[in-house]
Amino acid sequence: MKETILTTKEVAAKFIELCRQDKFYEVQTQFYADNCVSVEANDFLLPKTVEGLQEILKKSELFESLVEQVHGRVISDPVIAGEYFTVSWSADMTFKGRDRFTTDEICVYKVQEGKIVFEQFFY
Repeated sequence: MKETILTTKEVAAKFIELCRQDKFYEVQTQFYADNCVSVEANDFLLPKTVEGLQEILKKSELFESLVEQVHGRVISDPVIAGEYFTVSWSADMTFKGRDRFTTDEICVYKVQEGKIVFEQFFY
């Protein structure tokens, strides 16, 4: 039986649905390619660039270990252009040992053959 390859629009819709449910691990394990590349805006808290799904999962675990509490999150609907989609993401959170703050970012994702192969964050 032939596996159905999701379109960028379908990946984006499922990505947003799961992120809004705080199911980030599921998003990454279901929709990220094994060779995905992740690029942060800087290396203040996290590595600037990581390559490979396993390294992205480690980066996510590191991020979660730094967060004391998430007070709220707003994730926009996706904007789709060809094999790319982007979302704006706002998070009200407290990191361990720091004051509460709100961060706003633009996230860009590239989809090929139904999998996210690249992500980049601007904040």
